[in-house]
Amino acid sequence: MGKKLVIVESPAKAKTINKILGKDYIVKASMGHVRDLPVRNLGVDIEKNFEPKYVMVTGRKAIITELKKAAKECDSVYLAPDPDREGEAIAWHLQELLKTKKRELPCYRVTYNEITPRAVKEAFDNPTEIDHHRVDAQQARRILDRIVGYKVSPLLWSRLQRGLSAGRVQSVALRLICEREKLILDFVPEDYWIMGARARKVIVPMDPFDLKLARIDDQKADIKSAELAAEISSELSESTLKVKQVNTRTVTRRSKPPYITSTLQQAGSSFYGFSPARTMRIAQSLYEGVNLGEGPTGLITYMRTDSVSLSKDAVDECRAYIDKTFGGEYIPGKPNAYKSRSGAQAAHEAVRPTDVSRTPDAMKGILEKDDLKLYTLIWQRFVACQMTPAKIEQRTAEVDAVAGDGASPKHTYLFRATASEVIFPGYMKASGVEAPKAVEKPTPDKAGAAPAETDDIDSLPPLTEGEPLECLEWLSEAKQTQPPSRFSEASLVRALEENGVGRPSTYAQILSTLNTRKYVTKEKRTLTPTELGMSVNGFLSSELEGLFNVTFTASMEEALDKIESGELEWTTMLAEFYEQFAGWLEKAKGPPVDIEKIQALLTVLEPVTEWKPPQKQGRRTYDDHKFVDSIQEQLTEGKKPFTDRQLLALARVACQYRTQLTDLKSAMAGVGLADLLIEVESDKPLDSTTKKLEVMEGLKFAEPVERNGRKYDDEAFVGSLRGRVEGGRSLTENQRKALDRLVMKYGSQIEGFEALRAELELPDPANSEDKESGPLLAALKNVAEWNAPVKRGKREFNDESFFQSLSEQLEQKAALSERQRSALKRLVRRYREQIPGYEALAEEFEIKEPAKKKKAGADAGDED
Repeated sequence: MGKKLVIVESPAKAKTINKILGKDYIVKASMGHVRDLPVRNLGVDIEKNFEPKYVMVTGRKAIITELKKAAKECDSVYLAPDPDREGEAIAWHLQELLKTKKRELPCYRVTYNEITPRAVKEAFDNPTEIDHHRVDAQQARRILDRIVGYKVSPLLWSRLQRGLSAGRVQSVALRLICEREKLILDFVPEDYWIMGARARKVIVPMDPFDLKLARIDDQKADIKSAELAAEISSELSESTLKVKQVNTRTVTRRSKPPYITSTLQQAGSSFYGFSPARTMRIAQSLYEGVNLGEGPTGLITYMRTDSVSLSKDAVDECRAYIDKTFGGEYIPGKPNAYKSRSGAQAAHEAVRPTDVSRTPDAMKGILEKDDLKLYTLIWQRFVACQMTPAKIEQRTAEVDAVAGDGASPKHTYLFRATASEVIFPGYMKASGVEAPKAVEKPTPDKAGAAPAETDDIDSLPPLTEGEPLECLEWLSEAKQTQPPSRFSEASLVRALEENGVGRPSTYAQILSTLNTRKYVTKEKRTLTPTELGMSVNGFLSSELEGLFNVTFTASMEEALDKIESGELEWTTMLAEFYEQFAGWLEKAKGPPVDIEKIQALLTVLEPVTEWKPPQKQGRRTYDDHKFVDSIQEQLTEGKKPFTDRQLLALARVACQYRTQLTDLKSAMAGVGLADLLIEVESDKPLDSTTKKLEVMEGLKFAEPVERNGRKYDDEAFVGSLRGRVEGGRSLTENQRKALDRLVMKYGSQIEGFEALRAELELPDPANSEDKESGPLLAALKNVAEWNAPVKRGKREFNDESFFQSLSEQLEQKAALSERQRSALKRLVRRYREQIPGYEALAEEFEIKEPAKKKKAGADAGDED
């Protein structure tokens, strides 16, 4: 029997599968997608029924060559990428690439939801064919996203700034964030009062407890003025308390369903602050296989799923485990079943452990810390979902305020308190007793209603009807209604899921893109739109409201689901979409710029005889003369309309040459940009900036260096800043900070530099809040023998170079960041044997010894 070639996506997965299948199989990794649409053009022939033009993914040539070579040596090929649309598409592309005219090689598709011997062997015993409906759905999504990105992004470039991007789903997520921000900004707080009493029994037990004022004259206690609060306080001060009634009820609480992708990402964020991308990376490694001593083993089922269904075998094994571990009373009469949302992939399972007997405790010392955290969440939720409900006894006491001295009260007041006690833990035996959860602040209604306040307290003593209570203190607290909370990553994922926007495989990428594009910032798990993000959303929401509408985007997801199920042709769906899209796009482009305005600015620029030399910024070179010539050429050809962005750029160029132009003021007024000229004329460089550039003339600059694909050239950068200042323009805040760093970097070459600090408005290291970095770097100068550089992946870690880099940065910035100082302390600790007086230094700057870590089978040493 000949060899069989198996192709999966990743090397880790290949290793695990190879261990299961044995020597008759050759298992190779494709490293993800092998073909895709081209990077530099649309890659879709809209006129030819949306025919995609696929090209090989950059960096995959060697892999494809290796796969083709392996296929020649095998009798058959098993395509085993992930069991979702992306995986199906990868399998199809691989099949297309491996086809040859000389030999028809049998290709089979195998899918499994967990990488365990049973599941993998069963999949290979029952191979299928590629599901072309699923491939069509993936192609349709890819083409949809490409059309929107390639057609809409240039609109942003022309109307806002170059380099911006729009995405079919990404922009809807941004819209949700920005709309929430607008609610927060527009929110007007209202005052309200929470009133109550601290009371106790007059007989033992006499522990105090709090009551909340619930009703006034049998109406909800809604206190919105200081006058009313004062009136109530005055009347209550003359009252006593008496128990009206005590009600007891038993509440049954059922476990939540097992995790799906979205809820797992939410849990990772809520419990541990993991970003969705990080949660998925950890889950991927748990799915693909972890070494348990006998080679890699898959610990969880496939993590990209929107179904809460579970296999019968998994449920039976879980019930047996519950019976053995917790007892029969924790197993319901029949297995618990949960309903997936409409449109979920019923063939998939929820995320669960592949073997319930691998408890989190058993995985300690084997899994890394974060891996164990996520595995524990998955294991506990799975076991809990098959256990009996918890039973909670709730006791609610209602207490009347009785007017003193037999007087007739002006109002009646009812106080209330509720205490809960778990009388049977049920599923909580596995997941832990649930503490009250902090809920997201509700969006206020138009009236600015206060959020609901809970009556719950920790404990309530035994009370009987008619029993008098001693009031220790009447409570009154003034509050204000609060705006809704900003989205966290977890709540945004939940909002996207609830609105039917995106799918399990896309949530993490959506959030990552928003952050990379600098449309949002994240601080303490909170997402805040940047000014750029608000601008992009403002344009897209106003000009392309129909396209980036939540409902429309959800309808596209439903259409993709129909394509996958075979109910809808993918090309038909794309044709219907494009007809709408083209109309929206044309309307958003707006009318072209009046050619007469372009001509007026070109005419006013004719007297310019001295053009500034081209300036290089990053990878781009800006040449005013060439730009003006290109505008003139476009005008002469008359084929392409001008954009507002081009008009504004031409006007800005004209402003830079205003000293050579006589009719600029009237020309700018004529094209409606008089304010721009006023703004430019007032935008003058600071005197200190000019002085800094003067003292840097004639310095010897360091040679250009390249880091992470970018070239850093100090001399060229200073030259570009000098050109900007000579043109009469001020520097941006970031440019001024960069110039300050360079002045300090080359301070040793500047005569009388220390005396010039104040005049140049440079920070003085003596006044820096960073009192740690200088002494610590001085201590490291004693190191005579540095460790050899270490390579991890593509990165090289070199202690000596790092020390030199920190020294240079301290010299330039007068302070290091908190993160850099932490790294510096670790570096000092690592070389403590070579540093005189290390103990005193460690005590002064709180350099703590690292915690010892235990690894499987051995004690771990110092992390350094």
